[in-house]
Amino acid sequence: MNIGFVGVGRMGANMARRLKDRKFHVTAVYDSNRKAATELAAELGCAASQDLSEVTAESDVIFTVVTDDNAMRQIFSATGDNLLVNARGKLFINCATISPPVHIDLEKLAEKAGAQSLEACMASSITQAREGSLYLMCAGSEDAFQKAEPILKELGSTVRFVGQSGEAAKVKALVNMVMNINTAGLAEGLGLGAALGLDLEMLRKIFSQTGAASRVLETDGEDMQNREHTCFFSAAHAAKDSGIALELAGSVGLELPLARETKKQYDQMIAEGLGELDKSGIAELTFKDRHKHSGDHV
Repeated sequence: MNIGFVGVGRMGANMARRLKDRKFHVTAVYDSNRKAATELAAELGCAASQDLSEVTAESDVIFTVVTDDNAMRQIFSATGDNLLVNARGKLFINCATISPPVHIDLEKLAEKAGAQSLEACMASSITQAREGSLYLMCAGSEDAFQKAEPILKELGSTVRFVGQSGEAAKVKALVNMVMNINTAGLAEGLGLGAALGLDLEMLRKIFSQTGAASRVLETDGEDMQNREHTCFFSAAHAAKDSGIALELAGSVGLELPLARETKKQYDQMIAEGLGELDKSGIAELTFKDRHKHSGDHV
């Protein structure tokens, strides 16, 4: 089975490497960043396609890992070159965190072209992509899922089918919304602890043994304390994903004040030029001695 990748940033590249390690035939990669595509292609021994239609032609299954709704629509429906040119019989596995209606629209476009599409939303990060331990939430037709499942099991330690097209994107938006709120809450707790002169090592330990414990405490707490914000999940992506959740809330008439205020903080990071820091960088807004900081100190 020939596999192609569109979008080979940190996540997509590591997924391609993992499948190569597991003896799958990665035949083509594509990225708007041509340098990233050519470097990965040289590493994997495959083609760095210059056109999206070339990826489709060279592959039976095509993974897409792109940034947002606009990028997703562009790769599937741009005039002239797009992934659905001569796509009959192909399977597209779409892993980006995008709005649920976009997944639904893409499924219809794929069906019209004689192809299939599947959501495979990822609740994990770069390290898990390389190790094959992603948490994958899938949605679409059961037939598409059954075809994709053997490949997905090499990428994920958990692969769950959650329903029809759009459903996995809803779940992923809620996962990231809650994660972002937890991250902001942890930053405020540690920031207040620092301002009060508390030992943050002690405070994090007590957090971990009480109701303040969270997965975010494990992944981000020490980084917040040490100002180590190497990017695994960027503030810009956090803002985007909280925005998707807020749009979903608006569609059913719900007001989510914590999600809204958290998004404002991540939007502030973007405005201050910190959007490409890891989400843990939200601590730069909450620690008393850091705000209106110098980027040189991050």
